[in-house]
Amino acid sequence: MTVVQPGSEETGNLFVVSTPIGNLGDVTQRSIEILNAVSLIAAEDTRRTRILLNRYQIRTNLSSYNSFNKIKKGREFIERLKKGEDLALVSDAGTPGISDPHYHLVNSAIEEGVAIFSIPGPSALLAALTVSGLPMDRFVFEGFLPRKKGRTTMLENLAQEKPTIVLFESPNRIQKTLRDLYQFFGDRKVAIARELTKMYEEVIRGSLQELSVQTRTWKGEITLVIAGSIEKKRES
Repeated sequence: MTVVQPGSEETGNLFVVSTPIGNLGDVTQRSIEILNAVSLIAAEDTRRTRILLNRYQIRTNLSSYNSFNKIKKGREFIERLKKGEDLALVSDAGTPGISDPHYHLVNSAIEEGVAIFSIPGPSALLAALTVSGLPMDRFVFEGFLPRKKGRTTMLENLAQEKPTIVLFESPNRIQKTLRDLYQFFGDRKVAIARELTKMYEEVIRGSLQELSVQTRTWKGEITLVIAGSIEKKRES
């Protein structure tokens, strides 16, 4: 297979490839073709990516690329691209560059004149928005809230945002985050999307007031979708 339209005869191409957020059947045919064709796949966690590659019998070599080695590995990958190799960049799940360090490699590739191609696919934040029941025409995405430093300032600023707000959160911190959101935002509509596309997929819709006081054990990957300040005014 010939990898699509090279940007230069001298350098290789960097493909930013989206992968499933849970259900391995959500991978696109084009993603499979690209992952088979490139010389190397730069993966946030090679163990997780290997599961996907094994499912589709993809034998391409893997190399880790994460927050801890992004500088060293980034230089290595850029040199390989400059020598004419094609590389794919993937995250643990979903679209690379969202709540991970992958934009550093993309930025370095741009500076070196390397052609970059997006291979679109699953995204947890968009999947959560589509099932939230909240307005999707405009939204603000802030990834994970700061754990300590800057958390209060971030919450104060987000409370003023008019569009729908999307956050990621861990099971260990979700209940505290719901309490903090209720404290700073007041009562608003919220949807908690958990384990999207997986066996125990669940979407809990309600208000910050009621969900901030419930007691349950949370598990899995969680995306929060919260009504913006305009939507709150419409409700009142």
